[in-house]
Amino acid sequence: MFQNTREYAQQLDSQDKIAQYRNEFIFPKVNGKQVIYFTGNSLGLQPKRTKAYVDEIMSDWANLAVEGHFYAEKPWWDYQERFANPLSKVVGALPSEVTVMNTLTVNLHLLMVSFYRPHGKRYKILCEEKAFPSDQYMLQSQVKFRGYNPKDAIVEIKRREGEHNIRHEDILAKIDEVGDELALVLIGGVNYYTGQVFDMKTITAYAQSKGAFVGWDLAHAAGNIKLDLHDWNVDFAAWCSYKYMNSGPGNVSGIFVHQMHHADPEMPRFAGWWGHNKERRFKMEPQFDAVHGAEGWQISNLPVISLAPYLASVEMFDEVGMDALIEKRDKITSYLEFILGEIQKEINGDFEVITPSNPVERACQLSVYLHGEGRNLFDYLMKNGVITDWREPNVIRLAPVPLYCSFEDMYEFGQVLKAGIQALHP
Repeated sequence: MFQNTREYAQQLDSQDKIAQYRNEFIFPKVNGKQVIYFTGNSLGLQPKRTKAYVDEIMSDWANLAVEGHFYAEKPWWDYQERFANPLSKVVGALPSEVTVMNTLTVNLHLLMVSFYRPHGKRYKILCEEKAFPSDQYMLQSQVKFRGYNPKDAIVEIKRREGEHNIRHEDILAKIDEVGDELALVLIGGVNYYTGQVFDMKTITAYAQSKGAFVGWDLAHAAGNIKLDLHDWNVDFAAWCSYKYMNSGPGNVSGIFVHQMHHADPEMPRFAGWWGHNKERRFKMEPQFDAVHGAEGWQISNLPVISLAPYLASVEMFDEVGMDALIEKRDKITSYLEFILGEIQKEINGDFEVITPSNPVERACQLSVYLHGEGRNLFDYLMKNGVITDWREPNVIRLAPVPLYCSFEDMYEFGQVLKAGIQALHP
């Protein structure tokens, strides 16, 4: 059984196999004290090694200028290829099925060219209720561009009355209901608001059996949960790199395109020269010849200054391994849940964790509904060195990222939370 004491939390830290990686990150300070950082689900902390990777690019640019494309220590023209092996392990893919380019919503738009191909009565898209707004806007604009009314073409899977999470059986039932009108399923693998993890393997297989393509927005999943995109037969996926993968604000996105689509000459896509046959790219040929693999979806030459921080992080993930991350993730998230329960008992509070309690259906996030509390409590936490995330009407999202959060952080957070509620309700 867990214990709500500093000594016990320190004992857990002493047993943590990846505890040393906490020292690999730079923490902001509030009132001269290192913060407790719970917003890695929004923007990950900066790894200390990142600066060296960026400085290398800047030095090569200064000393080599255009020749850096071919003669830098890490030549720029194939810089993105360094991601293939380590990133494929993070998302459960073949190296040829992943690449990096653009940003998340841009990539989703580009992948929709290939995988949203409405025809006849098969034109509807299935997504989850309360998807991240950018996904909602993207889907609305895509169906409008194709001449459909979003109210008709976009079908949302809704939560049942009085429930915070979507039931798995309701997703499958909605797929059945839409039937042969279903062209595409595109859902966030981890819901940004509640932290619910969806059964991607089952949903993918079920929707594909009805004739639909299936894609996943993995913004809150990449680097956070165990993914097996290749074995699950997912058609495509995309993710940002600046949340759990710590690549810096607004940084580049990763994409996955399943091997089964690589050799399809009829696959529509928006083409550009960086997706052209790389052995002949600089011959400036007039006809597009796609690179075999996910790199065939690239358009422009890659922004290597942006790729450098991502490469620093991806190589750290390769050192740690997803299994070790997930082992700690499950334990530290459970300990945070325990701390919340203990503080609630001590002050007779009214907290409701709206993230699923089943570890299989959650990852590195607890969304906590603070009944009877308002934004004043969030402000108190922020002013006292707990960096967390506020969502209306009164939910705080807590992400105890295993790479840099400690068990003692969880204990200390409980003490700050308790003091804050007591100060606001003397």
